[in-house]
Parts: sequence; C-alpha cells; structure tokens
Amino acid sequence: MIRKKSRREESLDPAELARLLPAPGDPHLSLDRHLLLEEHLMNEIRPTAIAPTPSRRPARRVLLIGVPATAAAVAGVFAFSALTDSGGSRSTAATPPPVEAPVVRIEPGSTAQLASTVEHIAAAASARKTPEPGPGQYIYIKSKVSFLVVSHTDTDESKPLVQPLHIREVWHSPDGKKGWLDEPGYKPKGGITLDSDVESGLNAPSYDFLKTLPTDPDVLLRKVYKETKGQGNSPDQEAFDTIGNLLREQLAPAKLNAALYRAAAKIPGVVVVDRAMDAAGREGIALAHVDQKSGDRTEWIFDRKTYAYLGSRGVQVKQVYGVKPGTVTESTAVLERAVVDAQKQRPGAQGTGA
Repeated sequence: MIRKKSRREESLDPAELARLLPAPGDPHLSLDRHLLLEEHLMNEIRPTAIAPTPSRRPARRVLLIGVPATAAAVAGVFAFSALTDSGGSRSTAATPPPVEAPVVRIEPGSTAQLASTVEHIAAAASARKTPEPGPGQYIYIKSKVSFLVVSHTDTDESKPLVQPLHIREVWHSPDGKKGWLDEPGYKPKGGITLDSDVESGLNAPSYDFLKTLPTDPDVLLRKVYKETKGQGNSPDQEAFDTIGNLLREQLAPAKLNAALYRAAAKIPGVVVVDRAMDAAGREGIALAHVDQKSGDRTEWIFDRKTYAYLGSRGVQVKQVYGVKPGTVTESTAVLERAVVDAQKQRPGAQGTGA
C-alpha cells in the first residue's frame, strides 16, 4: 500500500521545520578557550603563522574541559589530531605521545600570610637587577613546560592527558615585532617565526609596552580590569590571568614587577599556597587563584628563600566535567631569562643574563 503524504507534510518547508525542532546544543566555549583552539588550528593550517606565547591562559589548554560531543568536540578532536600528526615535511620527529596528567595533594590556600608574602616577593623584585634590552637585541626565555592536551567530553570518560615535560625557547624583540619560538616536537623543526604587526598591549605585551605601564598597584590594577572587561572569564580571574601572562615569557622592569605582584594581591580570591612545585621539580611558595568555572587553581610559584619567580602550575581543586581534584593541568618552569644580541642566540659570551 502506498502511503499518501498529508497536506501538512506536503506544505512543511525547511524553515518551518527548523522552527519546530529544538535548537542545537550550545558547546559553551569560553572566549579564552575558543581562541586557544583557534590558535592551534591556524598554526597547523598556516605553518608560518604567528604562534603566540603561552598567554591568555591557555595557552595551557589545547582541548577544552567539558566540551559537549557536538561540532565543537569534533573540532577539538581535529586540533588534537593535527597537533600529534608528524606527517609531511614540517618536522622530522613525531610529536611525543601525551601522558596521563599527574595527580597531587591539594595544598590549602590562605590569606593569613598574603600581605607579608607579597611584600617579600615585591621587595625582592624591586631589588633584583634586570637587564634592559637595547635596539637589535632580544629577550630570551627558556622554559620547561607541560600543557593539557585532551580532557573529558560529556561522552568520553578517558583520563585527562598532558604533554610530556619538554623545553620551550622564545626570543622577543623589545618592540614585540620580531621573535622566534623553538619547541621541538610541538613546532616544525628549527622553530617558527613570531614576527607580528599586532600592536602591543596587555594581551600581547612587549618590553617597550611594559615600560609604559603605571607602577602604582592601584592604578595598574584598575587599568587591567578596564582593558580586560568582558574577556573570557570572571573579571577577577581574567585580571589574575592577565598579570600572570605578563610575568611568564617576558622581561619586565623591576619596579613594574613589584607593582604587578602588589596589584595581584588586591584581587579578591587570591591566596597563598605554602607548597607548590614547578615543572623543574623546584618547591616553593605560591600566589594562587581559583577559576570558579573550570574548577582549577592557577599558582605562581616563587623560591621560598629568594622569592624569585620560578614558574606556574594549574591544579584542579574541584571536580568539573569528570576532571578529578588534584589533577595537574599545567606545569611550567622558567629555566633562563636573559638578553642576547641576536635572534636564535642563546645566552653565553654575547648575552647578558637576567
């Protein structure tokens, strides 16, 4: 028997059908994580594209925590596949396979010693002699790093995976217009250019830009809040992340360094964590802030005696989308910070250490 279409079936057009069906699921990508995913996709599509330093936080997340299994999740899988693909002429070595994220004991945070700890850190920063790069010179930063590669989706119960600890080296001209990044296994052999015509700012800080920032902590913090308003996460989290990004792969004048730490201490929710370990295995004291959306805590780690900045760590402190508390989602350690005379040159006879 042949079934005849009803009048309604015959007249139902695609527009009406779309109106009747429920709206597609929203992947809930936050701005910073969306930008990070886009960054990695574009780096694979355009090998010579600018590869930003690990800033805007994320730089620590290659895939997103809790992305629903929709188009966004498919895009994330593509990004992960592209990052781990060693085919073609881009590199002679395969990207190291990711490893299971380490899990650590969650140290409590407290505001009891916040004021005194920050004053120690700021005083040490003010007293530390910092070289000033001249025309034609480059700021060199060598780090050991590990960032989150892939995490849960709402249909995937696999454990979070991170990059194995590896070396990352960057060179930046003082004006931020020229640079180089060498990250074996994660960038093409020999490295990639960081040359850019983008104007320097809080999201893309150059040394010359940092010299223009106010050194009054209150004025500085107001500027950070104003210029990051509406970006990424909550205003407090965004302010903390922004200041952290100014510290990680850049060289800042001593007075500004001190002001940045004092400004960070004024952000609601900042605490002192008595024990934290950087990617080089160095234990220190940390200034930290919890991201209430993702459930992880960003820690800036300082030497317990000299109060020098060592590195950073991201630790999950509450379970979100299956990522268990204590999971280390990011780990970095600054091994060397110096001024050198040429791009790709490493510190030595021609460089001035910081």
